[in-house]
Amino acid sequence: MNGRPAPRVVEALNGALHRLFDERPSLHLLGEDVLDPYGGAFKVTRGLSTRHPDRVIGTPISEAGITGVAGGLALAGDQAVVEMMFGDFAALAFDQVLNLISKSVTMYGERVPMPVVVRCPVGGNRGYGPTHSQSVQKHFLGIPNLALYETSPFHDPYAQLAEGLDHGPAMLFEDKVLYTRRVFRDGVVDEDHGYTLLGGPTGWAHITPVDAAPADVVLMCPGGTAHRALDAARLLRDRGLTTHVLVPARLYPPDLEPVLPLLAGARLVAVAEESTAGGTWGAEIAARVHGRIWAELRAPVTLLSSADSVVPTAPHLEAGVLLGAERIADEIETAAARSLPPRASAVPVPAGGPPAATGPQVAPVPTAPAPDVAEPAGVEPVGGVPVAVPKLNNNDTAYLVLQWLAEDGARIAEGDPLVEVETSKAVEEIVAPASGHLRVRAAEGTEVGVGELLAELFAEPPTAPTDAPSATPAGNPVAAAPLPPPASAPVPPPATVPGPAPRTHVLDRAQQGTAAVVTRAHQEVPAAFAAVEVEVDAVLARLRTLSDETGAEVGLPEAVVKAVAATHPTFPHLFGALLDERTVRLADTVDIGVTMDAGNGLYTPVLRDCAARSLADLSDDLMEFRMKAFRGEFTAGDLSGGTLTVSLNVEPGVLVVQPIVMWPQLCMVSIGGPLTRLVLAEGVPAPATVVTLGLAYDHRVVNGREAVGFLRAVADALHDPEQLVKLID
Repeated sequence: MNGRPAPRVVEALNGALHRLFDERPSLHLLGEDVLDPYGGAFKVTRGLSTRHPDRVIGTPISEAGITGVAGGLALAGDQAVVEMMFGDFAALAFDQVLNLISKSVTMYGERVPMPVVVRCPVGGNRGYGPTHSQSVQKHFLGIPNLALYETSPFHDPYAQLAEGLDHGPAMLFEDKVLYTRRVFRDGVVDEDHGYTLLGGPTGWAHITPVDAAPADVVLMCPGGTAHRALDAARLLRDRGLTTHVLVPARLYPPDLEPVLPLLAGARLVAVAEESTAGGTWGAEIAARVHGRIWAELRAPVTLLSSADSVVPTAPHLEAGVLLGAERIADEIETAAARSLPPRASAVPVPAGGPPAATGPQVAPVPTAPAPDVAEPAGVEPVGGVPVAVPKLNNNDTAYLVLQWLAEDGARIAEGDPLVEVETSKAVEEIVAPASGHLRVRAAEGTEVGVGELLAELFAEPPTAPTDAPSATPAGNPVAAAPLPPPASAPVPPPATVPGPAPRTHVLDRAQQGTAAVVTRAHQEVPAAFAAVEVEVDAVLARLRTLSDETGAEVGLPEAVVKAVAATHPTFPHLFGALLDERTVRLADTVDIGVTMDAGNGLYTPVLRDCAARSLADLSDDLMEFRMKAFRGEFTAGDLSGGTLTVSLNVEPGVLVVQPIVMWPQLCMVSIGGPLTRLVLAEGVPAPATVVTLGLAYDHRVVNGREAVGFLRAVADALHDPEQLVKLID
């Protein structure tokens, strides 16, 4: 594999346009603000107007006019690429696309070449609001002669643009979140997944687990949803479902021939896209798949879309509207459960086509597990549908039962939340796999191993209530008396005189998880604190240049993480964990947690191997973490394994932050917001930007002198010119 990092999608698009302009002397580009030095709103056209000043045309704000001129150039024998500043504005050019460009191909009695590609940045997750965040692909489906493409991290945009021009007209949709992500190459996605291309360079990317496990689920999605689909595939793998992902280069007209055998062999086929439901690419795919292989499908194609809403600006509201990985995984898991072979009492599905709609069907609660469902390890069936402990991460073999969310004996619907369990780094919610009456088998406050029995769901209500027993080491339920409260449990307050009920605030699940970590930290880690101030004007200026050079959004948080990682050879024990009162386990690699709070809870996802990776790579991961924080989609794997944590508090005006130390780590670094100070520069007062670096540290292992030395080393890496070059370059 090439040792150089893969380009970002924006760089691949820019390179494709440069290559096309070099190869095609009649090619023009039209759009608003596409001229250098601006180079387009997302820098896709950077450098083109400098190299080809006569063929790159900056235009007034008139999408209909721009697209009409492009059609005129094509009719006159030239070629044209149109850039919509935002894909939402393609609605203003709809008349030109529908009634001029697409129809001119065949309207004059003979086929007329129409080499026009309209490029459209689309999609949300950037906080741009209702009129700059839509996925408008569905509005252009089915127009005769018009081909639709979408960028992906698996496909070469040169092939898409070249095919679009040669067989035009066409539209290329570019999900804005992809611009800063790196493309995949050489068939490698990550250590768990690889990919191949089916049907040529503008065919389908087929993403599979590296162990080549056959597909339980085939998840089809456009390129902008591909990373969310991969995250969903990882979640589903932990839940026992192997998922293959299919990503097309061309949305319409779709070529299903290369992928039909894969679809026919799956337990479930699903389509996920960011647009709202109704007349979508996914609905078109489902209709074609049903028409071709209905008799071989085990369930209708599952369609997944964003909520029926405009896209809000506020990140937490936007995350609630747009389709995310967690919802993809949850709905696929539910649909896959329903795709099992029907029981003898179920109505068979006719082989010749889908059954007529007869109203909603409710499956009865089985009295024993279905024959083709694997029994959870260590669970002895006792007459109901077992709710076993799933594997939630690779670090823990047992989890703590925090809180039952439903009463013992209550009637539960499939998918209802049942119980919260605590892993080493997160609080996870387990939902009901079927409908029925709940019988709790593991009490709150007990530890349960992976595969052990949490509860059962019965078709009939229990005849008599029983206390919830604890799980035995073997995992089989036994009767037990209610557990006594732990020694640290608070003493109930004395009775008070009746009066108005006090106002209360109930912590949400994310904050309850934070509370559990804080409680353990304060109980087990004797923390001390030190802080230093560092000037950051030089590093901020260099980071701005680096962002322009790489297309990554590199800021002070990435630089601090990198500077902290650079101290590992000098202060290795600060990155360790205390095994006993005299032994520290040292870390081989520097995996640094970073705090994320998007208004829906505090998370600490972990950046891997920070010492060996570039600032631009760390920036990519942080951008991914911010999107997951907005959507609340972190997995336990994202949040585990950190050797030290950096608390990011970079809002202006924040003076200093004293964090806790997160057990079993020994240190947490904090960074405050930028402040302006007057300093002497060659004897003359001058303004300087400073931030405060803090270090909370476990005083059993680290002393104050070491803590200050560590902070000085981090500060020097951010300020000293020679070290700054090493840090960034």
